Amino acid sequence: MPEKSVPHRRKITGGGSSLAERVLELLASGQASTRTELAGLLGAAPSTISLTVGQLMDHGLVAERGTRSSKGGRPRKVLSLGSNEGFAVAAELGGRHAHVGVVHPGGGLTDVSTVAFETAEGPEDALPGLAETLEGLAERHGRDLLRGVGLSLPGPVDLASGVVTLPSRMPGWNRFPVRAWLEDRFGVPAAIENDANCMAVGELTVQPAERRQSIMVKMGSAIGAGVIADGRLYRGGTGSAGEITHVRVEAAHDIPCSCGNTGCLETVASGAALVRILRGRGLDVTSTEHVVRLASDAHPEATRAVRQAGRYLGQVLAANVNFFNPDAVYLGGILSTLEPFVAAVRSQLYEGCHPLVTEHLVIERASLGADAGLAGAGQFALQRALAHALHTVTGNHP
Repeated sequence: MPEKSVPHRRKITGGGSSLAERVLELLASGQASTRTELAGLLGAAPSTISLTVGQLMDHGLVAERGTRSSKGGRPRKVLSLGSNEGFAVAAELGGRHAHVGVVHPGGGLTDVSTVAFETAEGPEDALPGLAETLEGLAERHGRDLLRGVGLSLPGPVDLASGVVTLPSRMPGWNRFPVRAWLEDRFGVPAAIENDANCMAVGELTVQPAERRQSIMVKMGSAIGAGVIADGRLYRGGTGSAGEITHVRVEAAHDIPCSCGNTGCLETVASGAALVRILRGRGLDVTSTEHVVRLASDAHPEATRAVRQAGRYLGQVLAANVNFFNPDAVYLGGILSTLEPFVAAVRSQLYEGCHPLVTEHLVIERASLGADAGLAGAGQFALQRALAHALHTVTGNHP
C-alpha cells in the first residue's frame, strides 16, 4: 500500500526567520492583523509578506480567521497566531506590591489584581509566593494553554543572561537568575524586562499604528523611560537606552543619588525625592503614595513641590525630545495621576523644544494607566514563547 503523502512545508531560513519573528510579534501585540498591515508596518513587499505568512501557516504558527472588509477592494483575510487560545501570566513588581494578570494575544488583559510582594525580602523569599499567585491564574484559564511568564522589574535587566544587574532599589536581587528560576518553576519560556520598557511596549499595543516613535516616561518612586523607535523597543548598545533618571541637573547640586553619584535628576524629580523634600519642610510624609494623596487634596506645600519636580523632569525630557523627535510622549507611573506634575512636564516640553518638534507631538498620560507595564511584560513573554516556537522549525537560537 503506498505511503500517505505529506504536504511540503516551506522552510523558514536566514533573513526570512528574522522577518517571521517580526510578523509574529506584530500579530501577538495586535498592531497588525492582515498582510497589508504587515507590509506597511514592516516596509516589505506584499509578495515577501505573503511568502513569510505562508511559511508560518505551514508550520501552524499563524492562521487565517475570517475576513475583514476593505475600502474599494476585496475583503482582507484576518490573521492571528495559530494557537490563539494561548496566554501568558505576568507581574509588575513594586516595592511592596505586585500587579498581576493574564495577557492574551492581541493585547487583551484579564484577571488583573494587586497582591502583596516584599521586594526587599530578596528573590528566594519573595518569588515563591508570587509564583503561586501566577500559577493560580494559569490554572483558572487552562494550564495547558500557558505559553509564557513575564516579569516587569524596577531595575536594570541583562537580557542575555536573564538577571537583574546592580538594582539600587532591589536589595539581594543583583545577578539572581530570575528568568531561569521562572522557567524552571513554570516549564514555559519566561521573559524579564525593566519596568519602563514594559510600559513602553504595553502602551504601544493600544496606540494608533502611525505613532511609530515614542517615549514612555515612568514617574514613580524613581524615574525611567522606554524608547520606541520605528515601532520596536530601542534598548541601545548595552540595554540602557532611556536612562534619564541619572542625568545631572543643576538644581540637584551635590545631593547624593541611589546610583552613587550626586546631582542626578532622580534626587529632585522622583517620588523618593518628593518624600525627602517635604519631610525637610516639616510634613510627616512616608511614601510617594502619601505625597500623591496630599497633592490630590490640593495641599499647597505638596502641590508646589510636585509642580517643581515636574519642571525639572520636563527640562531633561525636552533635550531628549529635541534629539529624538518622537510622535508621542506618554506619561505613566503614580505621579502621572497628578495634574500639576503633568502640566509642568508638558509646559517645559513646549518651552524647551523646537517648534518643529512639538508641532504634531502628542503629550498625554498612558492610556493603559497602571496596566501598561503588566501588558508589556505579558507581550515580552508571548514574544519569547513565539521565538522558541519559531526556533523549533528553523533551528535558529531564539
